[in-house]
Amino acid sequence: MFWSCRQSIFAEMKKKFAQVESAAEEPRVLCIIQDTTNSKTVNERVTLNLPASTPLKRLFEDVASKVGYVNGTFDLMWGNGDNVTDTTPIDQKSDKTILDAGFEPGKKNFLHLTDKDGEQPHIMPEESGTTDDSVQDRFIGPLPREGSVGCTNDYVSQSYSYSSVLSKSETGYVGLVNQAMTCYLNSLLQTLFMTPEFRNALYKWEFEESEEDPVMSIPYQLQRLFVLLQTSKKRAIETTDVTRSFGWDSSEAWQQHDVQELCRVMFDALEQKWKQTEQADLINQLYQGKLKDYVRCLECGYEGWRIDTYLDIPLVIRPYGSNQAFASVEEALHAFIQPEILDGPNQYFCERCKKKCDARKGLRFLHFPYLLTLQLKRFDFDYTTMHRIKLNDRMTFPEELDMSVFIDVEDEKSPQTESCTDSGAENEGSCHSDQMSNDFSNDDGVDEGICLESNSAAERISKAGSEKSSLLYELFSVMVHSGSAAGGHYYACIKSFSDDQWYSFNDQHVSKITQEDIKKTYGGSSGSRGYYSSAFASSTNAYMLIYRLKDPMRNAKFLEAQEYPEHIKQLVQKERELEEQEKRQREIERNTCKIKLFCMHPAKQIMMENKLEVHKDRTLKEAVEIAYKLMDLEEAVPLDCCRLVKYDEFHDYLERSYEGEEDTPMGLLLGGVKSTYMFDLLLETRRPDQIFQCYKPGEVMVKVHVVDLKTESVASPISVRAYLNQTVSEFKQLISKATHLPAETMRVVLERCYNDLRLLNVSSKTLKAEGFFRSNKVFIESSESLDHHVAYTDSHLWKLLDRHANTIRLYVSLPEQSPGSQFRRAVYLKSSGDSGNLDEACERVKGPVGNMKSVEAILEESTEKLKSLSLQQQQEGDNGDSSKSTEASDFENIESPLNEIDSSASAENRELENQIQISDPENLQSEERSDSDVNNDRSTSSVDSDILSSSHSSDTLCNVDNAPLPLANGLDSHSITSSRRSKANQGKKETWDTAEEDSGTDSEYDESGKSRGEAQYMYFKSEPYTSDEGSGEGQKWLMVHVDKRITLSAFKQHLEPFVGVPSSHFKVFRVYASNQEFESVRLNETLSSFSDDNKITIRLGRALKKGEYRVKVYQLLVNEPEPCKFLLDAVFAKGMTVRQSKEELLPQLREQCGLDLTIDRFRLRKKTWKNPGTVFLDYHIYEEDINISSNWEVFLEILEGVEKMKSMSQLAVLSRRWRPSEMKLDSFQEVVLESSSVEELKEKLSEISGIPLENIEFAKGRGTFPCDISILEIHQDLDWNPKVSTLNVWPLYICDDGAVIFYRDKTEELMELTDEQRNELMKKESSRLQKTGHRVTYSPRKEKALKIYLDGAPNKDLTQD
Repeated sequence: MFWSCRQSIFAEMKKKFAQVESAAEEPRVLCIIQDTTNSKTVNERVTLNLPASTPLKRLFEDVASKVGYVNGTFDLMWGNGDNVTDTTPIDQKSDKTILDAGFEPGKKNFLHLTDKDGEQPHIMPEESGTTDDSVQDRFIGPLPREGSVGCTNDYVSQSYSYSSVLSKSETGYVGLVNQAMTCYLNSLLQTLFMTPEFRNALYKWEFEESEEDPVMSIPYQLQRLFVLLQTSKKRAIETTDVTRSFGWDSSEAWQQHDVQELCRVMFDALEQKWKQTEQADLINQLYQGKLKDYVRCLECGYEGWRIDTYLDIPLVIRPYGSNQAFASVEEALHAFIQPEILDGPNQYFCERCKKKCDARKGLRFLHFPYLLTLQLKRFDFDYTTMHRIKLNDRMTFPEELDMSVFIDVEDEKSPQTESCTDSGAENEGSCHSDQMSNDFSNDDGVDEGICLESNSAAERISKAGSEKSSLLYELFSVMVHSGSAAGGHYYACIKSFSDDQWYSFNDQHVSKITQEDIKKTYGGSSGSRGYYSSAFASSTNAYMLIYRLKDPMRNAKFLEAQEYPEHIKQLVQKERELEEQEKRQREIERNTCKIKLFCMHPAKQIMMENKLEVHKDRTLKEAVEIAYKLMDLEEAVPLDCCRLVKYDEFHDYLERSYEGEEDTPMGLLLGGVKSTYMFDLLLETRRPDQIFQCYKPGEVMVKVHVVDLKTESVASPISVRAYLNQTVSEFKQLISKATHLPAETMRVVLERCYNDLRLLNVSSKTLKAEGFFRSNKVFIESSESLDHHVAYTDSHLWKLLDRHANTIRLYVSLPEQSPGSQFRRAVYLKSSGDSGNLDEACERVKGPVGNMKSVEAILEESTEKLKSLSLQQQQEGDNGDSSKSTEASDFENIESPLNEIDSSASAENRELENQIQISDPENLQSEERSDSDVNNDRSTSSVDSDILSSSHSSDTLCNVDNAPLPLANGLDSHSITSSRRSKANQGKKETWDTAEEDSGTDSEYDESGKSRGEAQYMYFKSEPYTSDEGSGEGQKWLMVHVDKRITLSAFKQHLEPFVGVPSSHFKVFRVYASNQEFESVRLNETLSSFSDDNKITIRLGRALKKGEYRVKVYQLLVNEPEPCKFLLDAVFAKGMTVRQSKEELLPQLREQCGLDLTIDRFRLRKKTWKNPGTVFLDYHIYEEDINISSNWEVFLEILEGVEKMKSMSQLAVLSRRWRPSEMKLDSFQEVVLESSSVEELKEKLSEISGIPLENIEFAKGRGTFPCDISILEIHQDLDWNPKVSTLNVWPLYICDDGAVIFYRDKTEELMELTDEQRNELMKKESSRLQKTGHRVTYSPRKEKALKIYLDGAPNKDLTQD
């Protein structure tokens, strides 16, 4: 019997082992499922590794559980492999295994989770969430790795999505959303919420709305937050309402603070708000303890003492000067109360002995609070590096802490003396004295911490004996910091008093953890605690510990729902209703289709754009009504004349219309609710007498333009729909019906892309073969002219279409001065000096200056000039070839801007045209002029100087106020101009290939004086235009149609009659967005970069010639608050010496800037940003010794005496004396050195200051000129007296003029400042440096003080940080 039983057991076991072995050998299938629906804010991607025998039913169940959808409300489709073309959903009800269904073991099987029947998946109800421990939380608890503590990323699963914030954690607790850097706040709030005594007391407080704004009430917002933490069904809730009640703005969310500091400030704010209520003494009752700070004379036993109160106990991690940290909290507590002996120079003056005696100084705990807070002082200051550091040493802490060993049970009577005022008691952290001022309240009257009022200092400790026997505390909150002293992350590990389970509250993630996880927050490593242990230890460790006294009489439980006060019940109900309303709104948003909507307004003829939001269950008919109102068409067209069609805005293509689907839900028509759609909708309109055309899928859209060769016009487009498989012949018949033009003589030209005009001359070819796409553009012509027999590229049709394709419309703003007066000035400039010629020219202008001609008159007068100019150029270019000249003349007639001009122009007009032709720029370069004429030409007349001063440099963006802006290309004078000294060493010129490339300009005329604007692309048509931009009264506009292949030079010549001066005397500025302007200076370039409706501004002023550069001149004022001041624009030329440029600057400086200088009283020097550089010597030549470029800037420096810089080997530095005894800096003084010797520099500094040579110390300034630095920093922060012998080596690298050198007398002592003087000086320096754009760096880490404002947001004080 026994034997048979044993055999059956073995057989059963063998069978089970075989099953296990079979399962182990079974292949597994990796399934990767991508959620493509819009049910959640962020689509998730889940991975399943399933046995090959898994049924399809089980696959759907597992996906539903993993993603959080109700099973049966979604479909799965193939996303890759051989089945990628199979759009049929996988059969959910099939009994097949996943292997039989086509899944491949050993490979990645991609699936798409999609909507089912156009309906989005249903999210699993929040109430159905399980709290079963076997179900792993999506957010793994903290500290997952053995031996180390991870940072924030360790707690976030890779499958995290923000949609999970809508479902509550399986722990049953709710997280808090991190606004940006508010993890420290979240940790403290969760700890207070998990403290029964605090939460219950907060619930008992009732908010009186009549007394305070609920938005700014801190206790009320905490109440709301706690109610939401207790009742919300979300995974995490926001804290913005709480921070708003603190008086914080959004910038505070980006400031990380110390959690212990926040605890003090928040408790103080709550005490202020709870005055004269039941909760007035709540913080003291729960968190306040008492200690005695004493000094006892060792000779007579006299003791001076005082009683301090504390809210937390700061425990040192590592004693000052020690290399070894305390091993445990208990050890640190013993050290906290360990007395020290005051002897030697530190002796204590005894009131009884009346002399200095040895004494014992220390602290004694008199009373421990109900809730004991221990702060582990992990942040310290390293006096070697002068930086804050974090101590990561290991410090253990017990789960139960017996504080009875630290209580003082002596009930001795203290002597009747005053409290000791020189005890030096440790007032760090939150320990405060009743009889001494608060150490934290000296910040300009702003209370940064807590200043608690306690009972009388003589209060006796009567319950010490009884307390000693009942001082067992249990740990329930550990606030952990991960990171360094510069910043990091806080989270809290909290034990629930309801189930004694530990949880990690890491912002929005809440998860269960164990006691082992708590031990991992001890910090350090398990090895020996040597000096370097902290450096290699984990940066994640406990920072604040909170214990609760184990006292069954006082230990409270959380209030149950039925125990809530009535106002809390009402608040709970209110918050639930708000959450339900928010949930319903989310549901509506989840089922709302949002798609771009376009509409061509029937009256305004402008394309309007909006966003159509319609519920997926609304019908197409209802959607049309919504779109009709959205586009505001009530007064433009009846509703029944509107419909919605599928539209591709990018290709301007109507994809399809929805005939007969007026009652179809929009969700089905649009393919479900999606975050983005691959198409748009067009609200199409018609006239009442028209009918809508049917748009079928697969059709292509063609816009047909009819061309009339006789009038040389191209008509507006007519829309025609065709099929790609149609032939060209069939397409012509289709167009013939639409346009009523004969198909037999029809020529069809397809514009496939820009400037690609293809004649469709093979009738049997399909449209697809010809290159038709979704949206197309064709030109047709059906005349019976001889043009049909000409080669296509030589035909009139091709020329007309080519011109049409390249013509752009520009809006040109003309100068406000009258063209007539400007022309008169031009004639004056061009005349040879004969007064008779001038009078004759004035006569031609017809009367005095006051009789100004309008733009319309100039338009008429310019016609003959343009024709004759074009004809003249053709004749010159063709060397008198009569046939070519005639052909060119005909072509010019075709493209003439004003063919309708009356041929009988007046004699006066013809005279004007002749004079314009005479005003040829060629005359400006006449060889008969003297040298003085050439020099005068380089400068400008007094009138032109005024114009030039207000103009803008080439390649410089300018705003409407003519304020220069930095170039986008990042070029500056430093990157282009070589160092003077490097050029001296090389002995050869370093420049770009040609001055023409460098300057960015071209000569408008070639060597023969012939204009570069050839007649190849001469189409130019202009007409007056009235701008609606509120221009000035004298402002004139032209609307110009011009071939964009025309050169800028030819374009300017066409504009000459309208501007009234030769093209060399005005400049062209292209206007960009925000009215920024960019000067166009490359005359040989075309207008191809311009586009339709671009704006151009014409400004008077001499345009640059070949080899000329526009230069901005700034004045260098080394001892002024703003050392860089713009003076004027000037023109420098290649080959000009520095002295010549200075000569040309003299009259401009006198007339425009009021500076009456002589040529030897100022110098020019390189300007790099705001830094002065190389001093240019008078004999230097531009482009040979000095590299010059467009957008060049130069400093002009007025000299106090004779120029000391005579040679390129000299070096000019700017020195400034620092006087530490007076805490002030002297003005700048220039020092000119003959070499780069440090010894010579010291000699020169000694010479100008009177400091003995051996006492001179110097340092190089930092940053941009004038190298401003706070006088609180300069004495210790600069690298004084570097150990080098020359200036051109590290760390100085002074190789060019303009370096700033600070120097001092090393025997001069630094002034000693009181705290008040230092604070006052700090404010002044902060204000001064902020005005100059330099930051104050006196504090190693300037932090913004944590403050809670009880009366709303603070007033902004710019002088305080």
